[in-house]
Amino acid sequence: MDYEDRKENSKKVKLGITIGDYNGVGPEIILKVFSDKRMMDLFIPIIYGSGRVLSWYKKHLNIDVFSHHQYHEGSYVNEKKVNVISCWKDPQQVDPGKKTTEAGKCAIQALEKAKEDLKTGFIDGIVTCPISKETVQDKNFTFPGHTEFFQDAFSKEKKALMLMVSEQMRVGVLSGHIPLEEVKSKITRDSLIQSLKILTNSIKGDFRVEKPKIAVLGLNPHAGDNGLLGKEENEIIKPTIAELYKKGNLVFGPYSADGFFGAGLWKKFDAVLAMYHDQGIIPFKTICFNSGVNYTAGLSIVRTSPDHGTAFDIAGKNIADETSLREAIYLALDVIKARKGAPENKMRVVKEDPRLLEKLP
Repeated sequence: MDYEDRKENSKKVKLGITIGDYNGVGPEIILKVFSDKRMMDLFIPIIYGSGRVLSWYKKHLNIDVFSHHQYHEGSYVNEKKVNVISCWKDPQQVDPGKKTTEAGKCAIQALEKAKEDLKTGFIDGIVTCPISKETVQDKNFTFPGHTEFFQDAFSKEKKALMLMVSEQMRVGVLSGHIPLEEVKSKITRDSLIQSLKILTNSIKGDFRVEKPKIAVLGLNPHAGDNGLLGKEENEIIKPTIAELYKKGNLVFGPYSADGFFGAGLWKKFDAVLAMYHDQGIIPFKTICFNSGVNYTAGLSIVRTSPDHGTAFDIAGKNIADETSLREAIYLALDVIKARKGAPENKMRVVKEDPRLLEKLP
């Protein structure tokens, strides 16, 4: 979708953006994205964080073209400027690249305020800048990351799916953010069906693909080699895929992850379901880093984020790339539009390939 299409279809949408860990690259990429004044033509931005922090980075990075409107409860939303909601009262010591519990607590406060505003409908969706999973942990925040935080608040079944999205591919992760030793126990018929249902519904509803083709990766090397390297494929994954296919779902696999990505088979599908985090995220980021977006499928609200972390090693050095944040904003606007029933957007739709049927169990 080009700039003019987005300008026409996304007008007046209020999109929240959380600042993330203020010692990471979040404030920098926000400033860089909104240094392009055309962004203000697409939607009304509501930044959750601190005007003081953004002003500090503006001076530190010598970014002169950014300006913001400080929003307070009961005041007005400025449709021509970036609106900032300060989510904590006490001024904080900004120290780029340093992990601090203070920055973690502030990141949580921004998330909590954004959550409240999503529930009241003050904002139409949310884009989250990176947090440090280490510094946000306390008695009030025990989630592994953003995905689980929003899953708890906006999923009726308390189940969502991390879906990495780019113009080239979409990759979902069945088991999410858990230790590798726990992955095997998460591979069940019910979890596969639930994850594939969320993925299929999202590709249909959020990405406007009428008949999505989904590839499922195996758990073991070479997809188990017909039982020689593991039983999960023959006992769980293959039967579940066959069951869903017989019900009219275009689900194929299981595929060996190395050959699947190495041979470019992902180009034949609308989405891929990986069994665990690194199996899907490593090839995605290898192919799509900086242009990829982390999307949470299965929520009642729209949430996206850049596909990178806090990048403490480059924070405050004016070298962070804002492309992924811009793409996260674009995707959030596109999905909000799709959910409002706007015409089908211009996403890639793969063609029928009879050879895929040969891969069915």
